[in-house]
Amino acid sequence: MSDAVSPPVIDLNADLGEGFGRWQLTDDDALLSVVTSANVACGFHAGDPATMWRVCELAAAHGVVIGAQVSYRDLAGFGRRAMDVPPDELADEITYQIGALDVFARAAGARVGYVKPHGALYNRCVHDTEQAAAVIAGIRTAGGALPVLGLPGSALHAAALEAELPVVGEAFADRAYTDEGTLVSRREAGAVIHDGDEVVTRALGMARDHTVTSRDGRPVAVPARSLCLHGDTPGAAELARRVRSELTGAGVRIRSFV
Repeated sequence: MSDAVSPPVIDLNADLGEGFGRWQLTDDDALLSVVTSANVACGFHAGDPATMWRVCELAAAHGVVIGAQVSYRDLAGFGRRAMDVPPDELADEITYQIGALDVFARAAGARVGYVKPHGALYNRCVHDTEQAAAVIAGIRTAGGALPVLGLPGSALHAAALEAELPVVGEAFADRAYTDEGTLVSRREAGAVIHDGDEVVTRALGMARDHTVTSRDGRPVAVPARSLCLHGDTPGAAELARRVRSELTGAGVRIRSFV
């Protein structure tokens, strides 16, 4: 009997297609050469038809799985402002966003492979069972047992499991964590980590040991299958390449969860 231990496996995801008209935030071309899953903006916090079509074509060409990054209807606030949307309305808006992206994904010879909420909706669905259930209802209406990418232990994952949808745990190497395993609000100082060395160290710990150090210095479990690399920060593509290189150099296999 072999005592060999299987190497750790991690997916790398990034938020892409975050532009609108002539404005473009993310370096989609560069990031698609690094990640294995692409969270594509569906028009509610960013993205437009031309951008969605272009990113889907690029993702399909790179063999990157396409995910629908759904959000509150908040272009002006980039989907990061807290909103109170009636559950029925939110469910319909989730279905709408997935359907819009899936048309472009299929035209590119691919499909929408999973769903991930963005910004304020992502954070709201960590604890809000009603909003989380609405997101899952919208996914179910869109059709198929689409995996739901989100924070481990969240209300969103609980609702997905109740609806018999697959869940995928996600971690953030460039975000500060609380002792409870949730993300520190972007309104607080130090919520986003910009030091490349620290981001790499945290990525290695998350992928190999499934742990991260909280902002108060305590070890926190992060049972994640996917690691998010934010694309809306300066030097994001270069840092993403470095993270991938360090992970593979440490024996971590980079592979999509789909």
